Amino acid sequence: MPLDLASIRQAPKALLHDHLDGGLRPSTVLELADACGYDKLPAHGAAELARWFRDAADSGSLERYLETFAHTVAVMQTPEGLRRVARECAEDLAADGVVYAEVRFAPEQHLERGLTLDQVVEHTLAGFREGEAAAADAGRVIEVGCLITAMRHAARSREIAELALRFRDVGVVGFDIAGAEAGFPPSRHLDAFELMRAKNAHFTIHAGEAFGLPSIHEAIAFCGADRLGHGVRITDDIIMSDGGGAGADGGARLGRVANYVRDKRIPLELCPSSNVQTGAVPSLDKHPFDLLARLRFRVTVNTDNRLMSDTTMSNEMLKLVHTFDYGWSDLERFTINAMKSAFIPFPERLRIIDDIIKPGYAVLIG
Repeated sequence: MPLDLASIRQAPKALLHDHLDGGLRPSTVLELADACGYDKLPAHGAAELARWFRDAADSGSLERYLETFAHTVAVMQTPEGLRRVARECAEDLAADGVVYAEVRFAPEQHLERGLTLDQVVEHTLAGFREGEAAAADAGRVIEVGCLITAMRHAARSREIAELALRFRDVGVVGFDIAGAEAGFPPSRHLDAFELMRAKNAHFTIHAGEAFGLPSIHEAIAFCGADRLGHGVRITDDIIMSDGGGAGADGGARLGRVANYVRDKRIPLELCPSSNVQTGAVPSLDKHPFDLLARLRFRVTVNTDNRLMSDTTMSNEMLKLVHTFDYGWSDLERFTINAMKSAFIPFPERLRIIDDIIKPGYAVLIG
């Protein structure tokens, strides 16, 4: 089958890095703002608002990029708002062919109207289940797991880790920290990660996006991250020879951190469009995705924030196809990489790979 947007939408996909408050429908932002009396939106039509989010996120600065979330978070402060956003997230991902997704959000940012942390999580999980059911009614299959995120500039990470553990058997699959990296190293939240490890629970860490190799080193060496959120700056520890070279690595020389990440098969949650928008990489054709894929790191394709990047999983895959000349077998490998790296039990991962992903790509490859 030809590799175009329509055919890629048919391919089963697994998504590990998607922010709930970064994926709202523009029309939903407008309607929820009207319902809750939020009057600070920068535009008042769905198309205009979508364009504003995309343009504001294109600044090349992670800090400026993060400012756009003030508007989406503001309309996600009520039970109705949280349930609707979560429901529509599951529906939208399923419509794009995503069969498994881990969607993250920070409950501590949704307390302005009196909800407790537990209530925030309960309403969000209820919305995901409603979205899964709606997708099933439309003939689509999707499973959504929730990642509970703590903000790295705040001092609540231990409390948020405990929250993730309370809901670990009813929809929450792991823990994360997010926010501006500079000045807020992962080790600042070491007690939260130690708790997760003591309870045999999974966690990922935003690292190596806006900040360099030290962020990645701390995330894996001190904190014990199962996955790296973004991790594009792992290339700071890879030296390429001018003329290439023989051998499996084609002349690349990996430092100790890069070797460790590859040897341990630590997944990289790469987000091509977002990484360009935040200035983590200068352009898509200079994104290290292909280098890391050729060096056999466990690379995965992700959306990060679908509203801010005006993207979908299918769009991200198509961009990689056009930029690096990938084929169906490459997309299948990246998808299986993601599913292998999911925070659900091994038998469930294997079932989705063997019963959904491999048969789906077999039809497309022919």
